[in-house]
Amino acid sequence: MRLTSFTDFGLRALMRMASDPHRAFSTAELADEFGLSRNHLTKIMQRLAQGGIVATRRGSGGGATLALAPRAISLGDVVRLLEAGQPLVECFATTGNTCSITGCCSLKARLSSAEAAFLTNLDRSTLADIALPKSRPSQAATPVPA
Repeated sequence: MRLTSFTDFGLRALMRMASDPHRAFSTAELADEFGLSRNHLTKIMQRLAQGGIVATRRGSGGGATLALAPRAISLGDVVRLLEAGQPLVECFATTGNTCSITGCCSLKARLSSAEAAFLTNLDRSTLADIALPKSRPSQAATPVPA
């Protein structure tokens, strides 16, 4: 199974936010840290806000904060939210399905079961389980020799 970059980037941003859950993070700050497009990350944050995962505030001192405690945010819920509308395979799509073997295919049920198992496994973990350290090695100050 392959997640979209939308979900990948969203998970990265949430991992950083979980490292300091009461702090507001600007989209520009997160985009710079991870080398992402600010516009793309803005769309991701909008989806996370619509889903109740983050709260956003405009203006000076604004940014995005976690709307819930990291332990209350299931990874499965995050993936479901960010992957919404992205079918695993064409035959899962509600529109545009042109697969010629849809009526006699036995693979669809197995893929559906595998996708459900994948999400169930993610439901067992929370954002707190994958939070990044407050200071990553690339962000830490270089020690001064004694």
